[in-house]
Amino acid sequence: MRSALIALALPLVLAVGAASAEAAGQRLPAPVGSVVHQGDLVITGADGSVGITFRDNSLLSVGPDSVLSIDRFVFNSTTHLGAFESSLKQGTLAVVSGKLAKQSPEAMKVKTPAAILGVRGTEFLVRTGPSTN
Repeated sequence: MRSALIALALPLVLAVGAASAEAAGQRLPAPVGSVVHQGDLVITGADGSVGITFRDNSLLSVGPDSVLSIDRFVFNSTTHLGAFESSLKQGTLAVVSGKLAKQSPEAMKVKTPAAILGVRGTEFLVRTGPSTN
């Protein structure tokens, strides 16, 4: 299944401090140039942060002590249609949306333990504590 998602790979453009990606229960360090896939978790430590550029030019910045799941990313580079869904399980996330949200604002969603955020602008910040479940 993972090899089928290779076209959806997203390169990490910045990784500072403790940063890792978890796929299929296996956690590996995430240095600059690492690739994350749909379904992966991006995890940062107390001194960590990660920047990710998506294929539609959306920019995500994951702050310290964060856990972000890339739930779904589908993007047609010709029509700029698709879907982007992520889950911030804890920590901070800053986003500058790209072509996908500009074409179809309802296509970008960020889930937190308390809410589902629909993106209607181009820049936003989300902060959440750890889940109590």
